[in-house]
Amino acid sequence: MDFILGERDKMVQAAAKEYAQKAVLPLAAEIDRTAEFPLELAREMGAMGYYGLAYPAECGGTGGGYLAYALVVEQISRASMTAGAIVAVSILSAESIYRFGTDRQKRDFLVPLASGEMLGCFCFTEPATGSDPRAIATRAVWQGDGYVIEGQKNFIALSPAADIATVFAKDEDGKVSAYIVPASAPGFVLREPCETLGLRGLGASVVYLDGVRVPRENLLGSPGSGYEPLLEAISVERVGVSAQGVGVSQAALDLSVEYAKQRCAYGRPIAEMPTIQWLLAEMVSRMEAGRWLAYRTASLRDQGLDIRNESSVAKLYCSQMAVEVTRMAMQVHGSYGTMKSMPVERLYRDAKMTEVYVGVSEIQRAIIARHLLRQ
Repeated sequence: MDFILGERDKMVQAAAKEYAQKAVLPLAAEIDRTAEFPLELAREMGAMGYYGLAYPAECGGTGGGYLAYALVVEQISRASMTAGAIVAVSILSAESIYRFGTDRQKRDFLVPLASGEMLGCFCFTEPATGSDPRAIATRAVWQGDGYVIEGQKNFIALSPAADIATVFAKDEDGKVSAYIVPASAPGFVLREPCETLGLRGLGASVVYLDGVRVPRENLLGSPGSGYEPLLEAISVERVGVSAQGVGVSQAALDLSVEYAKQRCAYGRPIAEMPTIQWLLAEMVSRMEAGRWLAYRTASLRDQGLDIRNESSVAKLYCSQMAVEVTRMAMQVHGSYGTMKSMPVERLYRDAKMTEVYVGVSEIQRAIIARHLLRQ
């Protein structure tokens, strides 16, 4: 496989890097400090076309493809992983509708999502289930001319600013179906935010579905087929999480190199010390392996291939890599790396989140092992 980026991808990458450094980086520390969802920034990134990178123009997108999506998420995450995650998570509802939506659903929901006019959230996780769809307790009951949904969802990113939600619920036969729900619908209630270690400002919140009525035409796919939109969308978002891990690692490496050149001990820069050089070399070698793993998985998706296993491999490696690389960055910085006033401390907390959201590492290992043993 050719790992050399084409001219269009290089342009997308360069533009995203410039935008991230000028518009996102100055806001990163404040987003983390307040943990408030950066609504204006989210709208601006939508206007930049970052939510529709993977989709063709007729669907409201820019036609850049999934590799362009990974490149942009990586560059935005170098400045703020929360901002990068907003772009990454935004693809969940869009991907579901793109793959399984009707023409009307694509016109009414996908086009505004991809063009940045609307923002969507993905309501799957519940108090009693994180990665096991069989444990979903939310119910959708046919009543009159539509469905009535009752339940609770937890850790729903982007929910404070979402215009629509892709909601997963069990029908009367106990099968999981997916529904497109306007966030303005009566009974769709946003409750307390979920305070997390990292990715502060992503808007993860508890959502109550209290008798939410959904018309028949908002059923996504066929009844009882909710697993397919779920698995397809999550496999793509794992590419985004992989790119986030690469982006936050690159930021940690950049800071470490700069700090090592400036910080002196025993009369010389610590960059001259073999122990520091070893750390820097480890950081860059692991990060580059993760970068190409993320790019390769995105490229496979651009070829129309199933990436459920490959995205789990990329997500598992890149998340572990991000934690290790940011940990090494803290070692380079010493005690200063633990200070709240230093960006390395934020990067370390954000990196840890890549191991636990969109499926914990243990779930990724289970997916990979099942695929391996089926071959």
